[in-house]
Amino acid sequence: MTAGLTTAPVAHLALVGPTASGKSAVALAAAEALGDVEIVTVDSMQVYRGMDVGTAKPTAAERAAVPHHLLDLADPGEDFSVARFQAAARAAIADIESRGRRALLAGGTGLYYQAVIDGFDLPAEDRELRASLYERAGGPGGVEGLRRQLAELDPVAAGRIEPGNTRRIVRALEVTLATGRAFSSFGSGVFRDGPARLRVAAVGLWLSRAVTAARIEARIAAMVEDGLIDEVRRLAAAPGGLSRTAREGIGYKEVLDHLEGAVPTLEAALRRTAERTRQLARRQRMWFRRDRRIAWIGCDGNSLAALPAVLATWNGLS
Repeated sequence: MTAGLTTAPVAHLALVGPTASGKSAVALAAAEALGDVEIVTVDSMQVYRGMDVGTAKPTAAERAAVPHHLLDLADPGEDFSVARFQAAARAAIADIESRGRRALLAGGTGLYYQAVIDGFDLPAEDRELRASLYERAGGPGGVEGLRRQLAELDPVAAGRIEPGNTRRIVRALEVTLATGRAFSSFGSGVFRDGPARLRVAAVGLWLSRAVTAARIEARIAAMVEDGLIDEVRRLAAAPGGLSRTAREGIGYKEVLDHLEGAVPTLEAALRRTAERTRQLARRQRMWFRRDRRIAWIGCDGNSLAALPAVLATWNGLS
């Protein structure tokens, strides 16, 4: 982190938690109530231009009401990395501080969040090795073979990655093979007990699994109504298409599989979208619950009803 980020006299803020917990709405309301904060979005898919409906990206009106940062950083045809996000976040927070304001980090991508607040070192990329690993992944039993290799070299990393998540398996193997050092040793998923490098007062929104599942179903239905299918079709037809990273986005992958004939019906694709979203919510809960610096607030009803408790908690942690 830059010197400015480690010595800020007033803590920045963070609002984290599982998908569909209402973080964006609460963050926007909090920013409007506080008046001196700007929202720094911590989402690995909202960085892509044009991926709006399927990522529940803030609307133009919401962005006009409160400044938002780290949206629309890349074309969907580009691969995007946590290192690139970390650098962009440092620049955005430094800019916010230079104007005497505070950042409100809001989102559910745990690794991106930790990269910002703890500032751990990130390994460089080896594109040639990565390409060869993807080539192996494309062969019969390739992904499973890569996963087994990763389990032998770095069982900690292998245990944290979905068995079918080719992109993350390849990245973990790329780093491990290129550096001779376990991918998990670079810090992802290892929270500190002491202060973060970025001084931040962190609050998490907590929902029961039943409420989360219901909200996920409602969100997917709303996305379809708002044009998700047309959005995916348009992105896939664009000159750059969708990169390996972008096409793994929940909802995008499933709809693409349907449009390309791998999934016979849209209904089946949407069921798979809901299933993957529930799995994501579980992983997010597990990730953030390990960080004992986060104060949790339940919000099984209307998420905005939690706003007074969120503001009071921030005041107590600042």
